Amino acid sequence: MSNQKKQWGAIVVMMALFAMIAFVTNLCSPMANIIKAQGDIPEVLAQIGNYGNFIAYLIMGIPAGMLIAKFGYKKTALIGLVIGIAGILVQWVSGLLDNENLGLVFTVYLIGAFISGFCMCILNCVVNPMLNLLGGGGNTGNQLIQLGGVFNSSAAVAVYIIMGALIGEITKETKIADATPALMIALAIFVIAFFVILFTKINEPEQAPVQVSLIKGALKYRHFTLGILAIFLYMGIEVGVPTYVNMYLVNTPALEISAATAGLIVAVYWLMMLIGRLVGASIGNKVSSRTMITTVSMLTLILVAFGMFAPTDVKVSVPGIDWANLSLIWAEVPIGIFAFLLVGLCTSVMWGGIFNMAVEGLGKYTAVASGIFMTMVCGCAVMLAIQAQVAEMTDYMTSYWVVLFCAAYLLFYALVGSKPKAIKE
Repeated sequence: MSNQKKQWGAIVVMMALFAMIAFVTNLCSPMANIIKAQGDIPEVLAQIGNYGNFIAYLIMGIPAGMLIAKFGYKKTALIGLVIGIAGILVQWVSGLLDNENLGLVFTVYLIGAFISGFCMCILNCVVNPMLNLLGGGGNTGNQLIQLGGVFNSSAAVAVYIIMGALIGEITKETKIADATPALMIALAIFVIAFFVILFTKINEPEQAPVQVSLIKGALKYRHFTLGILAIFLYMGIEVGVPTYVNMYLVNTPALEISAATAGLIVAVYWLMMLIGRLVGASIGNKVSSRTMITTVSMLTLILVAFGMFAPTDVKVSVPGIDWANLSLIWAEVPIGIFAFLLVGLCTSVMWGGIFNMAVEGLGKYTAVASGIFMTMVCGCAVMLAIQAQVAEMTDYMTSYWVVLFCAAYLLFYALVGSKPKAIKE
């Protein structure tokens, strides 16, 4: 019985880490509107926080796996939290600098986001394989990962609501310092989590050394190599859709939507992810990852295509919560935007499903494969930059061709690329 209690204690800790990852990561997108308001800032530059956060995965993915192999999951999580605290403090300092020197402000902010990205990568390397392991792998492991995603989505919803309330109407006078309360909330979460994990007993499996030489062996598996590309492109869907919904709403004067209201609207996307993950967690032990990804990638293609070409003068009401007055509000948005918000239902189960399929049958290569998998999260930075460039050259709606391409690849991976093939050692 004690072992069972210890196992559930570990699961609860992993769920909390899942929530923290979302809270800090999703601070970057609302901050992009503040950066863009500082002057003639192009779309590509406005997303510097996301670039710093996600490029860190490219550098830290494999080292994070090595940290787990050497120190175990608990100590690695504590190391990640210390790094995260440092990253939040650096971002806070950027808001204290003289805004006359925007180059310095942006540079310090970028460094802070980059350091925070190291933390997010380390925590992701801890929670995904640990939850998969605690669930015994297979459908049950996928179910636990989906349940962790519920906490992840809840934190993401909170970020957009909090940032919208803090920023309000964005003008040239809006500064990074206006987001200080959100940064302090993130800092407090990290500090509390550090001490909770420090005093939580986690029974960990023995870790085999992660050798860089094993990378070549892992890459022999076609379903794994295609899987890491799938996660690279998936990141472009998960973050690209809400980011450019937010940018479109705030930067389209005809809509007359403030940053606060836009934050409430975009929070609906993460609420959809929360609902989708609740459903995914409830059926995860009955429905295969392949079936899940096939279904949601097809639905993503339909919703995004509809969102792009739907008439902008046809509007629907979407709900939001005004937390200051504890009241429900309704905002009028183009019907295509509502379709984009529904994509959250689809992306909700993509991460866990892709991870589950990609590492299936890797045996001794699983640990190093998890590290490689995390490096591909940098795809968010790359795909956001590409979408930003397309938006700069055309418009926000046209930029969603990038998302369509990503969804089409995920459909291919689910139907064809994810099928394992025997490898001769």
